Amino acid sequence: MLKKIMAAAVLVLSGYAVGRASQTAPSHVYEMRTYTATEGKLDAVNARFRDHTRRIFERHNMKSVGYWTPLEGPTAGTTLVYILEHPSREEARKNWAAFSADPEWQKAKAESEKDGRIVAKAESVFLVPTDYSAIK
Repeated sequence: MLKKIMAAAVLVLSGYAVGRASQTAPSHVYEMRTYTATEGKLDAVNARFRDHTRRIFERHNMKSVGYWTPLEGPTAGTTLVYILEHPSREEARKNWAAFSADPEWQKAKAESEKDGRIVAKAESVFLVPTDYSAIK
């Protein structure tokens, strides 16, 4: 299933890149994150992203490329996949540290988890475009 999600992400990123200038080296990296919600909590995960997380990401130089949920298969109804753009891998580390320390994020996280954790598992993969990718 992850291969299908990655393939879909590549297609979306290709469309996202239309009109961007070609570069010899990547000027940024992409981070694909996959969250598995605690049973019955995917709506709460989506609400937290919709109402808080995306806006806080922007404040910390974390550009949202897209957010997806699988339509079918074993991860449907339990999984959120999203891709962020960072200036570099090092900047991504700094961005995540600043995001994690942000008081607004800490408050939103605590409020969304007052009845228990809403994310059971989080995975992260950093990606750079290939030399033949439409996105550079």
